[in-house]
Amino acid sequence: MRESINEPVSVVWYYNAPSRHMQPYMLKWNSHEYYLGKIDFWHKTWDGKYQIHHFSVADKDGQAYFKLAFRTDNLQWTVEEYMYADMPAPTYASSNTS
Repeated sequence: MRESINEPVSVVWYYNAPSRHMQPYMLKWNSHEYYLGKIDFWHKTWDGKYQIHHFSVADKDGQAYFKLAFRTDNLQWTVEEYMYADMPAPTYASSNTS
């Protein structure tokens, strides 16, 4: 199950000018450091005149998955959602109406 939290987080990231590629490298959250792998999904939204970049990325060990947001107005990173590999899968009520 994914947990929505919208909590500030420290992120080390890099930017490659020739390829115009931004990559979160490591995040520190709840006294743990997570080294991040390849970005699975990226998109941007707008909050007034400011962009927010959203990244979906797993740690390199494949034990945690994060949705991160980077605000361009204050350069702040936020964990929007997270999921650990050992979290139980969600169960859904049956919608069988027969």
